[in-house]
Amino acid sequence: MEELIKSAQVTLSECMGVKEGETVLIVSDEPLRELGFLFFEEAKKMGTEALYMEIIPRENHGVEPPDALAEAMKKAHVVLLVTSKSLSHTVARKNACKAGARIASMPGITPEMMARTLSASYREIAENCMKYADWLKGSKEIHIMSPGGTDLKFSVSGREIHADTGILHSPGDFGNLPAGEVFAAPVEGSAHGILVVDGSMAGIGLLEEPVKMEVREGYVVNIEGGDSAEKLREILNRYGRDSYNIAELGIGLNPRAEITGFVLEDEKVLGTVHIALGDNSTFGGKVSVPSHLDGVILKPTVVVDGKKFMENGKIIDLD
Repeated sequence: MEELIKSAQVTLSECMGVKEGETVLIVSDEPLRELGFLFFEEAKKMGTEALYMEIIPRENHGVEPPDALAEAMKKAHVVLLVTSKSLSHTVARKNACKAGARIASMPGITPEMMARTLSASYREIAENCMKYADWLKGSKEIHIMSPGGTDLKFSVSGREIHADTGILHSPGDFGNLPAGEVFAAPVEGSAHGILVVDGSMAGIGLLEEPVKMEVREGYVVNIEGGDSAEKLREILNRYGRDSYNIAELGIGLNPRAEITGFVLEDEKVLGTVHIALGDNSTFGGKVSVPSHLDGVILKPTVVVDGKKFMENGKIIDLD
């Protein structure tokens, strides 16, 4: 319990920069009630106007919360989304940030993940995220390959390279916790090739066998890989064609993160990349759909405008 309390304190003070007297809203649901309430108790100790609101778990990542909660989020200085399904890529979250709320999302966080990754030095993680985001700034074409069979190309021309640093001190700041990645929205319609997810997949967890996807003109057009592939198809089919959109490239940079089957942590693992399907409207893309599913690729090689950025999971000495 001491480690969890320390992690909650680091989150509130170092990551969120919480000040006495601020309104801090903790949003949770039944599966994560215990952790949500822990953050609430620590926020109270800091002299904040702490609030705890619990919602019914959403059916999928990216599904909107109730309107009443969306309004409450806009009125808070700080919002922690400690929920079993992600609210990161929702209009409610986006509008709350526009209103000035500083928001951290922790979908599916576990006590073990919280103790391991939220006690890290986020100043150091932030430095690396900013360094690599700066190096990738202005990139045009990304080519990802992996031993598992990924061979995927797409454009990020004109798209912002975001740094998920975990330091969220300014009005409107947003990020996931645990943090530690750089990410961007590929240009719609530009992705083509083969995507093989062999680490974990949001909505599924650890994969018993890799999921192979054929990509044409920015969309997944075929999925193979046994039971996991069938489950992924079932999820995507609930939301229509746009849920098959190649929505995000993310590069993990957190040295404390491990592959556990919980994508919130898996996508931050140093030496991995992830590709998301579905919505990218909240970070620079044009596709809006109530689904955003990340798939983690192991030991990737990443080529940026013809220059290697990463080889077999190792970042090249960019200096």
